[in-house]
Amino acid sequence: MESLSVHNISKKYKRHTALKDISFTMAPGEFLSILGPSGCGKTTLLRILIGLLAPDEGRILLNGQDITHAPCDQRSMGIVFQNYALFEHMTVLKNVEYALRFHKESKAHARETALHMLEQVGLSAHIGKYPRELSGGQQQRAAIARTLALSPSILLLDEPMSALDAANRLSLQEELKRIQHKSGTAMIYITHDQEEAFALSDRIIVMGSSVIHQIDTPQNILKDPADAYVREFVYDNLNKKLSMLAKFEDILI
Repeated sequence: MESLSVHNISKKYKRHTALKDISFTMAPGEFLSILGPSGCGKTTLLRILIGLLAPDEGRILLNGQDITHAPCDQRSMGIVFQNYALFEHMTVLKNVEYALRFHKESKAHARETALHMLEQVGLSAHIGKYPRELSGGQQQRAAIARTLALSPSILLLDEPMSALDAANRLSLQEELKRIQHKSGTAMIYITHDQEEAFALSDRIIVMGSSVIHQIDTPQNILKDPADAYVREFVYDNLNKKLSMLAKFEDILI
């Protein structure tokens, strides 16, 4: 059963084509990465999906309902930005509660829901702390808890690990997969990092210059790249990174 269905989305900025005829589907609970270099159109696609930008052409269906021109708060989607966007003057608990108080259905149980979500992301011991007292990885988990508290059908993550060091990045990768399996929430992960995409994803959309070059599982993309662009951007770059990592490990040994 399809959760999200994107049909022939296109977007232009004056003479620049940001997206051209983008189509894909997403299953409930799936972890789908959109992988591509800066300027390929992935951020424009994210903004269209969440409702911050209107497409010039195409349709977006969520659970069979057309949400192409629906307001952000009527799309049953949540977004986690790379800069966390936490309120510095509020504790972790208050940050999560705050999002719930604008929804009649969740307002009455805001404290209970917030505590539960913070437990889910492993932050129960930090509920009284302020964002400045948390590590980068903990701040990102607080931002994820705040978004998941609203029970979105799909969680969008905009390069959430770009500001983290290697140790925090690995820890958050493991946390994301655990949260996905536990909550069953579908996730769309925007990234330019091949390693992240291959470590996390059920399927990967490989983008370049406003178009989709391939949509497939990580295994199939490595085994059978769709074209020269995928082979170079994904396969060759990933091999280079793994080769450099192996040499670094040899030096340490």
